[in-house]
Amino acid sequence: MAEVYHALGLNMHQPPGNLLALHNSQERWEARQILWCYDRPTRMLEGYEDIARPHISFSGTLLKQLDDPAIRETFHDVVDVEDFLARYRRSQCIEFMGTGLYHPVYPLIPHSDWETQTAWWKGLGWKLLGRAWFQLQGFWSPEMGFCMEMIPMLKRHGYRYVIIDSIYIKPRRQMRWEEQRYRPYIARWGGEEICIIPRDRELSNAQESGLDPGWFQHEVYERTKNCDFPALVTTWTDGENGGWFRTVHVDSGFWGHFYRPILDRYRAGVLGFTPIHISSYLDRFPPTEEVDIYPGAWNTGHHWGGDFGQWTGSLLQKRGLEELGRTSSYYQQVKQAFDQRGHMSANPEEVRHLITTAYDHILQAETSCNFYWGSCWVNRSFDGMDQAYKLLDTARSLIPG
Repeated sequence: MAEVYHALGLNMHQPPGNLLALHNSQERWEARQILWCYDRPTRMLEGYEDIARPHISFSGTLLKQLDDPAIRETFHDVVDVEDFLARYRRSQCIEFMGTGLYHPVYPLIPHSDWETQTAWWKGLGWKLLGRAWFQLQGFWSPEMGFCMEMIPMLKRHGYRYVIIDSIYIKPRRQMRWEEQRYRPYIARWGGEEICIIPRDRELSNAQESGLDPGWFQHEVYERTKNCDFPALVTTWTDGENGGWFRTVHVDSGFWGHFYRPILDRYRAGVLGFTPIHISSYLDRFPPTEEVDIYPGAWNTGHHWGGDFGQWTGSLLQKRGLEELGRTSSYYQQVKQAFDQRGHMSANPEEVRHLITTAYDHILQAETSCNFYWGSCWVNRSFDGMDQAYKLLDTARSLIPG
């Protein structure tokens, strides 16, 4: 049996304004439980820094809330936000992942917005997490939404690998199922290439809902026992959804019941696989085989992800995404006019500010959560686009010609 490694990832995300909205509603307790989920990881990793190798992604919409003085003041009796962010900055055992600023499903938004969603997150992530862009090797695409056209953009931002659900790997040869799930590959598009890290969907489902360390140890063994290559078992879920993560009884939740016991077994030499950072695995076992990737996202409830039906299933969802394309195109037109003639405006900086603010509204309107709940939240996207149109109309009226 070949060596077996485990890469565990957690995605931390909140819709824009959600923490204050929960606090101001009847669900105040939920906001507290969510914030404890962000405070908890570095505390639970104390004493395990030498062997723990988790990966964590913070969405830009969450980081913006954690950077908000109103959030820090409102919840000062729950958590010390600056303190736990400082602990993340000091951590040497967490591999942070880059992502998109407003948590968009990349394949569903205008391609012209990919660059800014990615670049603006890096600036915010560097500020709050203390990781320079060249220290971020992995990309967590929001909702695991990915298509191969993203590869050149990700490479421009220095990313080495991206997490993909294993069911979307399209082999170029007949492949055993163990190879498709537990072996990284290379995907190429537009003259650029990136490493593809397959995620085990079933084991990730278990990680999200609650699992026993003994069961997980046995499952990993059974799933990899026929591998004739160094196997990389990758599990990835949200890190704050459900009672498994939010419980105040830590010993019965993810960290106390599962993750620390797994590390204890590894330290005792009885686990059978090794926790590892993906970047370290790739240093030791760089992939050489090329595959193609079907467009898709991760599974959500009864949606399998391959048709993006969670975000496109209703007429209103479809209309919202179509309007995002038109609004983004209008922004590009106004910006081009400003680039050409803006210097002749009476107050160029005012016009620039109007255009930049409008674009921020557009990017926020692309938040996946606006489209996740059927038609219920799509109005949030339309509201953002309406504000963007008003600002862009004003800006256009101030540009000569």
